[in-house]
Amino acid sequence: MCKIYATSRHIDALPNFNDNRVIPLSLDITNNDSVTKASESADDINILFNNAGILTYARILTSSTNELMVDMNTNYYGTLRMIHAFAPLIHKNGCGAIANTISIVGLANMPLIGGYSASKAALFSSTQALRAELKKKNISVHGIFRGPIETDMAANINMQKTPASVAAHNIIEGLKSDTLTIFPDPMSFKMGQIWLNDPMNLEAKISII
Repeated sequence: MCKIYATSRHIDALPNFNDNRVIPLSLDITNNDSVTKASESADDINILFNNAGILTYARILTSSTNELMVDMNTNYYGTLRMIHAFAPLIHKNGCGAIANTISIVGLANMPLIGGYSASKAALFSSTQALRAELKKKNISVHGIFRGPIETDMAANINMQKTPASVAAHNIIEGLKSDTLTIFPDPMSFKMGQIWLNDPMNLEAKISII
């Protein structure tokens, strides 16, 4: 029977999944001790899904370094902290995958959320590096470039959003087919095709959103 470790900084905030396969686990990816404890509790994993993130409305030009670091500390360094802790376990367990939730704005910066976009661009670059480094350890590394999804994070974004269940299904299908670059919703798929054909065109479109 497979296990699914469902994590949250506040474990009481997790829903009742009514599924014996789901194991609640306390985790704060910005805290070294928390990540270490989680890795000790979930040392039998084969797939690491890095989905924790934060979004602040910080523009590159007008925000302080401290303000910009809010996104970077969680979205970039927090994700790397998880990978450092769990990649050796996946390798020890024989094979597996790491899926990093990036964003379509990791491909082109949206100025209104410039700090967030920069943190996701950094994660995209590291995902490429990790893919090359971990391939020889039989670990595939996937980038998930999502658009607006119906979550608390996107509540104040005035765009059409994709239900989280639909995005999750598409992500799982992408992992099953070993797709390394996954666009899990209609908007990200459309933007992804623009990026693949003409990156500067995507930059022009996102910069005015």
